[in-house]
Amino acid sequence: MTKIKLCGLSRTQDIEAANKLKPDYIGFVFAAKSKRRVSPLKATELKSRLDPEIKAVGVFLDDDLDAVAAMMNLGIVDLVQLHGSEDEEYIKKLRTITDKPVIKAFIINSAEDVKCAEASTADYILLDGGKGEGKAFDWSLLKNIRRPYFLAGGLNPGNAADAVRTLAPFSVDVSTGIETDGKKDEEKMTAFVNAVREGEENE
Repeated sequence: MTKIKLCGLSRTQDIEAANKLKPDYIGFVFAAKSKRRVSPLKATELKSRLDPEIKAVGVFLDDDLDAVAAMMNLGIVDLVQLHGSEDEEYIKKLRTITDKPVIKAFIINSAEDVKCAEASTADYILLDGGKGEGKAFDWSLLKNIRRPYFLAGGLNPGNAADAVRTLAPFSVDVSTGIETDGKKDEEKMTAFVNAVREGEENE
């Protein structure tokens, strides 16, 4: 059964919508340059309102190891997502500081990129077309992948069911595709979740 991650939540109403929809994961973005960035204080407040059955993922981009670990060990996030150029050494060091699961994101432009992702020692891999721009990539590159993955990049309510039926990913991850004018849109969030679950039923 494909899991669902709604990423880039930053407002109380986003959390309230998520609590109704019951995705498996939501994402808080801590990357400094992101328009969806939330402060640790804001993330703490939002996490306190989140249904405890929904896991919170912290999204980081080439951040200081101690800063990442602090967020995880404070209980603000349940998993960490590394969305920059963090290498195997970074992941190894992170594991000595915290025992929370690690998701490593990879931008997929070629079959070689897929092989690189498969070789990662991270607990989970996330395959994307960019760094949060909602850019899709060529799904045919995944035809020989042997490892479960989070599928991201260009997903929206219109193609989510097809993604689930065609690829059967471990999880789908959406942010831009559930926004209107740069803000999360509850109608689009609902439509996306429904589309994923519909795709599951019709596999």
